[in-house]
Amino acid sequence: MIKKVTSPVPGHIDVSFELPSCLWADRIFLVGDFNGWNETATPLQQDRSGIWRATLALPQEQRYEFRYLIDGKWMSDSHADGFAENSFGISNSVVHTSIPVPSIHGSDSQLRESTKTRSRTFRLAAKSDQPFRQPPPTPVTEVPRIPAIVPQRVAA
Repeated sequence: MIKKVTSPVPGHIDVSFELPSCLWADRIFLVGDFNGWNETATPLQQDRSGIWRATLALPQEQRYEFRYLIDGKWMSDSHADGFAENSFGISNSVVHTSIPVPSIHGSDSQLRESTKTRSRTFRLAAKSDQPFRQPPPTPVTEVPRIPAIVPQRVAA
C-alpha cells in the first residue's frame, strides 16, 4: 500500500510504502529511481503490529519506478499508481508524487438552496492524470425464480 501526505519539507510529498504483516521475511528493501536502484539503501522497518514500512520525502510532481527486494527476490506493488516495463521485460511499480486535490462540483446557488434545508450535498472528484479504475461489478443479490418441472403421468 502506498500513502501520500504533504511533507513538512517544502515542495515534497511524504510517501509511505507499506507491506502487510502477514509477509514473512527477514529483510525487505525499497529499490527504485529515488535511490539510484541501490539494493540496500532503503530498508523497510517492521513496526509493532508487523507492518513493513519505509517513508520517503520525495519532490512533488515526479514519477518514480520502484520494486521491493524481499529476501533477495523482486516483487512489485499491486497498489502502485501504475506500472512500466523495464529493460528486462519485467513490470516495475510506478508512484507519482502528487496528492489528488478534491474539488466541489455545483454552483453557489445550489449550495445556498441546499443550506436552507440544513442539508449539504457535495460531489467530490479527485483531479489526477491517472485513469479511473473501474469498481468491481456489483454482486447479484436476487436470483430469478425458475419454475419447477413436474413430471406428468401418462395414462396407460
